[in-house]
Amino acid sequence: MAQHPVAVISSRGARRWQDGHPWIFKSDVVTPPAASAGAVTVRDVQGRVQGTALWSPQSEISLRFVERVGDVALDGAWWGARIGAAIARRQDILDGDTNACRLVHGEGDGLPSLVVDRYDRWLVVQLLSAGLEAYRAEIVDALVTLTDAVGVLARNDASVRTREGLSKTVELLHGSVPETVEVREHGVRYLAAPHAGQKTGAFLDQREARALIGGVARGRALDVFSYHGSFALHVARRAEHVRAVDASAAALARVEANAAMNGLVNIEPVEADAFDFLREEEKAGARYDTIVLDPPAFAKNRASIAGAVRGYRDINLRAMKLLAPGGMLYTASCSYHLTKPDFLAMLREAAAHSGRRMILRALTGQPVDHPELLTVPETGYLKGALLEAGD
Repeated sequence: MAQHPVAVISSRGARRWQDGHPWIFKSDVVTPPAASAGAVTVRDVQGRVQGTALWSPQSEISLRFVERVGDVALDGAWWGARIGAAIARRQDILDGDTNACRLVHGEGDGLPSLVVDRYDRWLVVQLLSAGLEAYRAEIVDALVTLTDAVGVLARNDASVRTREGLSKTVELLHGSVPETVEVREHGVRYLAAPHAGQKTGAFLDQREARALIGGVARGRALDVFSYHGSFALHVARRAEHVRAVDASAAALARVEANAAMNGLVNIEPVEADAFDFLREEEKAGARYDTIVLDPPAFAKNRASIAGAVRGYRDINLRAMKLLAPGGMLYTASCSYHLTKPDFLAMLREAAAHSGRRMILRALTGQPVDHPELLTVPETGYLKGALLEAGD
């Protein structure tokens, strides 16, 4: 076994780990290890071994547990086994009707601060802590061996890396990765942008929700906060006409390219602020049979929750008013700080103010390649609802 430096944590920190949460905050590190970022053995104040963790000297999240046994060698074999287990859990997805999915979802797969997304033959990774960054070489070797990827790109441009004392970069770690990759998803094709797109190049976490609303779409449709049109593409296969609304002209140009790739001529890009657009459509008495609301995270932190709820309530209230009788609304929030109960309470309030009889048809969360651990609420952020206008 490896001989790691030792970190001593408080009783409160030890209880947190014993209750299933791998994060230990700086305030609960009684004696920090005299070591640079990497693996450490963790003991409580009574001297009892708690396990092996990744140590990030500058981070508020100082320790991220990976094993309940101390002095575990985090060598190539360890990373290969842990990453291999995560990939094996996705085999049904990899064998199914898509060539893109998340292979590693951080803490949800017992690999804290590691994100790996697969786009066909290429991988995009995020190494989001200093302790994890220390094992970059072992991680990349394991990924290439397990997946035969022809290229691995690091999208290490997330702001959280700054808090870890790490630089924000986008860099190639293996082979080559093209600027765009064609993604197949439930019969729809679209272009992901690994180097410069949102997240790691596309929003893989809404794959099943897109298929859900696409399966019930009809008539005149509206996709608000459309980005590259992933929802609009699914909706357009059944709807007569889809208006894809986004404030970004560049995003709407990608909507047009994706529509052409699928032979769809019934998608109309609309460059507009979503709040202004919905307000004007309501004022004009417009009606839609199918509406999608998939906004960015309005609540970036706890302090912004109240304002975020007002924003979510406003767009959902207006969307409900725009629905034709029997119309379908798929609405979502990717704000971790807006809890599932808060999300549903917001929808109840919007429905009450809309004067419509809104029927809850389905609740959605994260797909299986984005696992949410019950003991680690931070692994869950996405929630959605399919609603029907009953009158």
